[in-house]
Amino acid sequence: MNQATNVVDWRYFEEARVELGDAFLKILGYFREDGVKSIEQIEQAMRTQDTAALVIPAHTLKGESRQFGAEMLADCAEEIEMAARRCIEIGEFPDNLIPDVVKLRELWASTIEAFDEELSPLMKRKPAGDDAAQGGFGRAGY
Repeated sequence: MNQATNVVDWRYFEEARVELGDAFLKILGYFREDGVKSIEQIEQAMRTQDTAALVIPAHTLKGESRQFGAEMLADCAEEIEMAARRCIEIGEFPDNLIPDVVKLRELWASTIEAFDEELSPLMKRKPAGDDAAQGGFGRAGY
């Protein structure tokens, strides 16, 4: 299994889809917009060594990710949030979070990829050799 398959707990994703009904895609769109902004804010806070500026975007990303079952993304955002809160208390900058911030961006990409695969049947890959059976086109093996 690839990471994109493992990044989402599909039970929570489906629960959100049912609970949100017709608003699901709209709210998922907000998640996409807010998530990009949160990650950019976290990365900027790391560049400028602004510990306090890590907390709110990490907290926001954590909560919104959990709503859609993006548990790995939420866990990473939570680690950043909690480390930043601890560092604020002791007056230090959490340099040790650099790998987590890099991982956050990677998890974001994997999560969005998984969502796209789930929501867009055109993006799903067919099993090899299945094109002819489904009226597809192209040469065999490509």
